[in-house]
Amino acid sequence: MVNSAASPNVERLARDIRSGDRTVLSRAITLIESKRADHRHTATALTQALLPETGKAVRVGITGAPGVGKSTLIDALGHSLTGQGRKVAVLAVDPSSRRTGGSILADKTRMARLANDADAFIRPSPSSGTLGGVAAKTRETMLLCEAAGYDVVLVETVGVGQSEIAVADMTDFFLVLALPGAGDELQALKKGVVELADMIAVNKADGDNLPRAKLAASQYGAALHILLPQSPNWSPPVVTCSALTGDGIATLWQHVLDHRRRLTASGELAARRGEQQVKWMWTMLEERLFAPLRTDRALKAALPRIEADVAAGRVAPGTAVEEIAGLLGA
Repeated sequence: MVNSAASPNVERLARDIRSGDRTVLSRAITLIESKRADHRHTATALTQALLPETGKAVRVGITGAPGVGKSTLIDALGHSLTGQGRKVAVLAVDPSSRRTGGSILADKTRMARLANDADAFIRPSPSSGTLGGVAAKTRETMLLCEAAGYDVVLVETVGVGQSEIAVADMTDFFLVLALPGAGDELQALKKGVVELADMIAVNKADGDNLPRAKLAASQYGAALHILLPQSPNWSPPVVTCSALTGDGIATLWQHVLDHRRRLTASGELAARRGEQQVKWMWTMLEERLFAPLRTDRALKAALPRIEADVAAGRVAPGTAVEEIAGLLGA
């Protein structure tokens, strides 16, 4: 049971979030990120209460190699959108942040316009936990932002590998940023990220870089033609843009809106979001089930011995699993 005296009032929190109170929104996100049992119950109740106000935002995932200009592009795109009367939330999925502190906090200084924009909200991912846990908390944060009236949510992946899949699984549109001068980067993108892309944007297409950017765009376009599109209703385009000058930003956003219209009309967007909700459920369940492995003192004390016994061949993996399960009470 939740101690109601110690827990924030869910109805009051929900009301203040719906009214767009940024301070309460930040406090509610902190509540969602908490590992305390009473906070978890309150966060669950809050998310459920706000569910009818969610789902209306345009959800865009953004990835790219370090140095590609993600922060500058998000700042330029977000500023353009708030100038059109939209409200923009910027979230991050960073599984490496438990080791490095993450980069989104520094990125806020590189998103100078958005950081000082009353119609923008920038929030880093939790600073600890598994990728699954981080992604689950980011999904819940996204719902709170939508309930608070943010109609565009930009989710940046600042990690590597599985973080791209996690972000693609929680957004409607997945944007891959690339640099002029394809070559080795094209080969790297072929390894997996391209398959997730709904669009590739070659950034820094300005000045002396412009011819190289156009060449890179044609090479990326050729690479995309080899792949079978994820959706029968959308062929991923390749565009050039400059976050520095703003060139191509409007075209980039128009593609996002075109994609949304097509997938909405075909019913694919609703189906995709339904699948994402189910994946979210299983991710949260796995995180809950594995939580004792990181918090139970007796289990944490026993794990090094159990692992050593398995590694040395003294105990079969199945036997070790039975012992761990017994310690968990499963």
